[in-house]
Amino acid sequence: MPRIPLVDLTASYARHREGIDAAMRSVVDDARFILGRDVGEFESAFAAFSGTAHAVGVASGTAAIHLSLAALGIGPGDEVAVPAHTFVATAEPVTWLGARPRFVEVDAQTGGMDPDALKSVIDRVRAVLPVHLYGLPVELDAIGALADAAGVPLIEDAAQAHGAEYVHADDGSVVRAGAYGRVGCFSFYPGKNLGAFGDAGAVTTADPALAERIRRLADHGRATKYEHLTVGYAARLDTLQAAVLAVKLRTLAEGNRRRRELAAAYRARLAGVGDLVLPVEPANRRGVYHLFVVRTGHRDGLRAYLRDAGISAGVHYPIPLHLQPAYASLGHRPGDLPVAEAWARECLSLPMYPELTDEQLETVVDQVRAYFDTAGRYDSRSSVGGTELRLSY
Repeated sequence: MPRIPLVDLTASYARHREGIDAAMRSVVDDARFILGRDVGEFESAFAAFSGTAHAVGVASGTAAIHLSLAALGIGPGDEVAVPAHTFVATAEPVTWLGARPRFVEVDAQTGGMDPDALKSVIDRVRAVLPVHLYGLPVELDAIGALADAAGVPLIEDAAQAHGAEYVHADDGSVVRAGAYGRVGCFSFYPGKNLGAFGDAGAVTTADPALAERIRRLADHGRATKYEHLTVGYAARLDTLQAAVLAVKLRTLAEGNRRRRELAAAYRARLAGVGDLVLPVEPANRRGVYHLFVVRTGHRDGLRAYLRDAGISAGVHYPIPLHLQPAYASLGHRPGDLPVAEAWARECLSLPMYPELTDEQLETVVDQVRAYFDTAGRYDSRSSVGGTELRLSY
């Protein structure tokens, strides 16, 4: 195991061990493993945390998107706007429902859906599905205005953004990720800011009728135990996961604050190093740094160097969705969405989790600096930030 992992789930468990063990014992003693009382209690707590009226626990973040699209009537022949730079789970549920993802170019600075690019496709889509990438909200006012004008729902993929905040331009009010659009879709995959002990997710919404529709779809479409009003899915949040999540939710705000401290330290210590492009946080957005992603034309070399130094770095995500083999039938070619393709070539995730110590961060910084200090042995080209740079150290 690397001396400094990309994410340290063992340390996370150690921090919550006493509460988690007690919560799991309680579920086992109660023997209500499906839709036990912990599910409802967690849903209420997560809705309050997110600033929404309703939260529906579901089986995964992917299920959250799937159920939301289904409940909103997305189906065969429809198109849904999806950013090209994200995990494939954002697009898969669109395809499952017989609809087509319309891949949208991303913003050069943040990697999130570009509102200007969305303008060119908004008249063709039945829903807009932006991703709060790496824990930073997208430009919600601009994207929301386009969706509203087109009369289509905005579905927030907030899988990486638990507790992230967006400031409205008109009145300065603050809204949390998942509380802006028609629905918000969350993942509680173990490595997320709020992580379960397996797959889990939630949908947030202000619409009680929509919440009930999603809840019913997640539970086989049933109204009572053996009365099924519609064909549904087996996509419930199980009680053990809800119990774990309820314990960890209590420290989520604290953990997010620590992530922001670590991000500030990375920025201060890596400013001006090599060709690194550091994460941007616009003034109207407050990210929660699910990942700390830098960009560099030396991505693969730097990653290998860190690995040899006992530091794990990740790549999120190396193939943009429009170039994935699974979506080859859509006919995209390299160069179609150049900004997303540049992000895929150059992005590198450095270790980021609340338990990361200041000393560990300094070690990561020292090794990144050491890599670029020795990079003068060669000359290479990079297109970081959309501008070709001649690098020589």
